[in-house]
Amino acid sequence: MNLLIDSFWRALAYCLHPRVVLLSLLPLLLIAGMAFALGWFFWEDALSGVVAQLHQWKLLDAASRWLETMGVGNLRAVIAPLIVVALAVPFIVVASLLAVGVLMTPAIVRLVTLRRFPALERRHGEPFWRSLGWNVGSTVLALLALVLTMPLWLIPPVALVLPPLIWGWLAYRVMGFDALAEHATPEERRQLMRRHRWPMMGIGILTGYAGAAPSLVWAVGAAALILAPLLIIVSIWLYTLVFAFSSLWFAHYGLAALHAQRQQGPAAPPRPQLEKTAQLPSSTS
Repeated sequence: MNLLIDSFWRALAYCLHPRVVLLSLLPLLLIAGMAFALGWFFWEDALSGVVAQLHQWKLLDAASRWLETMGVGNLRAVIAPLIVVALAVPFIVVASLLAVGVLMTPAIVRLVTLRRFPALERRHGEPFWRSLGWNVGSTVLALLALVLTMPLWLIPPVALVLPPLIWGWLAYRVMGFDALAEHATPEERRQLMRRHRWPMMGIGILTGYAGAAPSLVWAVGAAALILAPLLIIVSIWLYTLVFAFSSLWFAHYGLAALHAQRQQGPAAPPRPQLEKTAQLPSSTS
């Protein structure tokens, strides 16, 4: 618990480091550019598809016609864009986390190592391509989980719990791996993540819930459609900051745990059973 709290405050302080602030601009520019490009080419098609699905909902169609007779307006014209944005937000979150893991985490680990653990040996346990493959594979699993659980999001308590848990699991997988990839051997990493699984999973879940907070910028309702370009940039920037903090937290925790593990030294291997049985006759004699 002391290591968890100590790494939390250190990560919070490192968020103000100029290098971290500058590094956070890279994922922001990348994800914002991708969001605008996808919106430019696919917004109308996505909107048309959602409207077509809404026409098949008889209850919503009857409510929309009733509002039109009352002079309120077309309900589908407001709901359809909000649904498109709501469906896009989880994928923006996952893309932001992956971008931070690829573009920021290696530099963050080097910064933490230089300032806190300059003598920590780099054993180059995982090459870059394997780390990238691990991140992409974990992201695909998280996206699959998001898609499969989307029908459950219609239940309000589940919608508040399930997506942050998926994002937290992804943060644990991606950033926990990247924090140790450069310095720990595969055996050291597996041993450390097995020994510290629940604290590191807790870091991932807490940052997953923190990553859900930027979605509140869309809570202004229909007015969000007018401010959508600005709100997309603001939400992506907030996601980047949250996941940059998560990367710092994992780096401080993982490297400190690795340093302590190496100071303790390797555990003594258990004595083989054959040796004990071989000594029994001599001891009885």
